[in-house]
Amino acid sequence: MKRVWNIVNPSIYSLSSFNNEGEQNFNICSYVSVVSLKPKLYMIAIEKTSKTHSNLSKSSSCILQILSIDNINLIKSLGKKSGWSINKLNFLNKKEMLELWNGKKIIKKSCGVIFLEKTNQFITNGDHTLFIFKILKAKTFKETNILTFNNLIEKKIIL
Repeated sequence: MKRVWNIVNPSIYSLSSFNNEGEQNFNICSYVSVVSLKPKLYMIAIEKTSKTHSNLSKSSSCILQILSIDNINLIKSLGKKSGWSINKLNFLNKKEMLELWNGKKIIKKSCGVIFLEKTNQFITNGDHTLFIFKILKAKTFKETNILTFNNLIEKKIIL
């Protein structure tokens, strides 16, 4: 039987962050939640030792992408490998998995994209920091075939 926190089936996202030179990094996250409608705010928990965390600590903008089942083959490289050890932008370019939307590179076949601006961050006693973002722009591409936690379990990618 699964642990109680693993019985829910959240969507899987990729968060694209930028370093001081504007270089893009991509990660995988599932600790994502809308926390306010007025104004529209998202909270995302980011692992403290990750390149994404380092980028977000220094930058105010990022791109959240809701992944589709079609993106499942990206999970091992974007989520199980560190941006400190591989260039994830180059990886996605080689796989021809990027496209431009509003002048920024996003993952092809995503269900949706949200441009975010950091408004706050909260250091926790745990291994993740909570970042709060306001929505600048969003676009839904499709409402079906959203990649979920259970899809990753079924394909034996996690747990």
